[in-house]
Amino acid sequence: MADKYNVEEAEALAKRALHLPIAQATPIYEQLLSLFPTSARYWKQYVEAQMAVNNDDATKQIFSRCLLTCLQVPLWQSYIRFIRKVYDKKGAEGQEETTKAFEFTLNYIGTDIASGPIWTEYITFLKSMPALNPQEDSQRKIALRKVYQRAILTPTHHVEQLWKDYENFENTVSRQLAKGLVNEYQPKFNSARAVYRERKKYIEEIDLNMLAVPPTGSFKEEAQWVAWKKFLSFEKGNPQRIDTALSNKRIIYAYEQCLMCLYHYPDVWYDYAEWHIKSGSTDAAIKIFQRALKAIPDSEMLKYAYAELEESRGAIQSAKKLYESILGVSTNSLGHIQFLRFLRRAEGVEAARKYFLDARKSPSCTYHVYIAFATMAFCLDKNPKAAHNIFEEGLKCYMSEPIYILEYADFLTRLNDDRNIRALFERALSTLPAEESAEVWKRFILFEQTYGDLASILKVEQRRKEALSGKGQEGSLAPESSLQDVVSRYSYMDLWPCTSKELDHLARQELLAKNMNKKIEKTNLPHGSGAIGSLASSSKVVYPDTSQMVVYDPTKKSEFGSSANPALNTFPSNATATATQGSASTFDEIPKTTPPALLAFLANLPIVDGPTPNVDVVLSICLQSDLPTVQTGKQSFAPKGNAPGQNDPSGPTRGGSQRVSRDRRATKRKDSDRQEEDDTAPIQSQPLPTDVFRLRQMRKARGISTSSQQTPTGSTSYGSAFSGELSGSTG
Repeated sequence: MADKYNVEEAEALAKRALHLPIAQATPIYEQLLSLFPTSARYWKQYVEAQMAVNNDDATKQIFSRCLLTCLQVPLWQSYIRFIRKVYDKKGAEGQEETTKAFEFTLNYIGTDIASGPIWTEYITFLKSMPALNPQEDSQRKIALRKVYQRAILTPTHHVEQLWKDYENFENTVSRQLAKGLVNEYQPKFNSARAVYRERKKYIEEIDLNMLAVPPTGSFKEEAQWVAWKKFLSFEKGNPQRIDTALSNKRIIYAYEQCLMCLYHYPDVWYDYAEWHIKSGSTDAAIKIFQRALKAIPDSEMLKYAYAELEESRGAIQSAKKLYESILGVSTNSLGHIQFLRFLRRAEGVEAARKYFLDARKSPSCTYHVYIAFATMAFCLDKNPKAAHNIFEEGLKCYMSEPIYILEYADFLTRLNDDRNIRALFERALSTLPAEESAEVWKRFILFEQTYGDLASILKVEQRRKEALSGKGQEGSLAPESSLQDVVSRYSYMDLWPCTSKELDHLARQELLAKNMNKKIEKTNLPHGSGAIGSLASSSKVVYPDTSQMVVYDPTKKSEFGSSANPALNTFPSNATATATQGSASTFDEIPKTTPPALLAFLANLPIVDGPTPNVDVVLSICLQSDLPTVQTGKQSFAPKGNAPGQNDPSGPTRGGSQRVSRDRRATKRKDSDRQEEDDTAPIQSQPLPTDVFRLRQMRKARGISTSSQQTPTGSTSYGSAFSGELSGSTG
């Protein structure tokens, strides 16, 4: 398989193996199970293929490899079928072996929510055992009672049916004894049934057949991780209030099932081991760590956790071997540093010193090892001279590392060695490039503020400006001082000599000063097409083509894709292409429900490759700017005189008036929907309606009687459609 943990290819191989002879299918199963050793489904398919050809030896071997690591009911049911097939015809010896197999099975998976069929099958098997004498019959009934009482206390899918069977069993044996036993176990059954209902909710969210792959961050994997965490937390809470031993058994079973799906998750292994430690079972925790490192051999986190456990219980040699295994695969200095610390704790500083002398010759050794061991020697040996020598030795190789310089300066500060601190800064700043020296200059200034006088402080600040700005050479002007320098000089920790508002103002001024020259260059650009071309090529801002903008008219229907407005064809086509490429989603429905004017606006927006603008700032700029307006032909709803297109039915615009009427009828429902909103707005702010009925309503709202509108000639002037003023003249 190209991808080692490709789930789709694994499923295809498993289906292919079903139709192959066992000799050809065996290599495929072995390949699959080497990648997915906790897949109970693949193990079950593999073992049943061997059982189908009566290969008992191979079947036993497979069961011995998978049963204890794959705690899933269908696989164990196959195990029971195999045992019964082998021992059913062997008489009393076979019955004894079958009984042991049932007890072995229920001891491991009897707490599973799906284990009801196995409990039922075991009870049926016990009932079928022959009783040659009253003593054997009594023993069989005692065995059945014990199995029933264990089964009805387990929250499984079949717990209610098992309770009914138990009541019938007790009543069959002895009605007098049944009453007392039923009353005794009724509350326990009720508790198990209640826990089952809660348990079922958690189990329903879990996919027990999910193949164990390394974490990829997919939604399904994260959802399964969360579901398992919830279920484990539920089991740890002991909701049934059973004894600690049985509760721990259920928690262990939950963890084992979880690891079947999350086999490559180090946090699950660590939580499992930590739970064992808190429960007082250190030996079990050690076994969990060993299994975890077998599952994830490259996990340094688990190795450190395991070594910590071994060290805490006094197994120094075991912990040392773990640290050495980390050093064998580690590609950085962390392994050296942690091993130094371990040797110091376990064997003393002298052992750590010997290892440091060897570690510094390693190709993976960096300045971190020098800092760690120098700090160790200074803090534990109380020997500043040895630490000083280590720092000086490292300085020969790591003079170009700012972090190493700063750590060395901190060490000298602890010694109050101001002379060597100043010398260290001077040596480092003479070799460090300007782009890497900012933090060293900052520390140098803080040092001068503590140890130096005012003249030395100002001198270092000036040198820092010249170094970081690239100025100060011959023929160039020295950087000017600013109020920011005073603020920086006279601040201490979180105390400032100004308010936060003043500090923000100074920071803004500093930013403007840095961009001042750029703005001047833009204003002094030469005129001409060449200058415009160079400006366009250097600018990253893409401006919209305002020539394609149109004025939205709600009285006109806008059809996308029409040749009259090609600007509107962009967005719908893109939306259609997007919808055809993927499945129907919410985003595909957006263009269908978006108003035409907004779609037209979005189609004309440019594609800007840059940061998202602040909407509030953009709106404020738009509101304060004089945007150009596009003048359209004014519509007059009441022109002077009798226009042929309006009053004369036989005029040349009769067809146009009919189209307007149809448009009015089409928008009648929209007008009625907006009526409530329009009525709440001031009269002067409302647009003039285009039908006589609503005009009369507006006149009534203004207190103008309809009788004053009538004229002897029947003509009425309604004023300007754009001013919103109505005229009642009857000239």
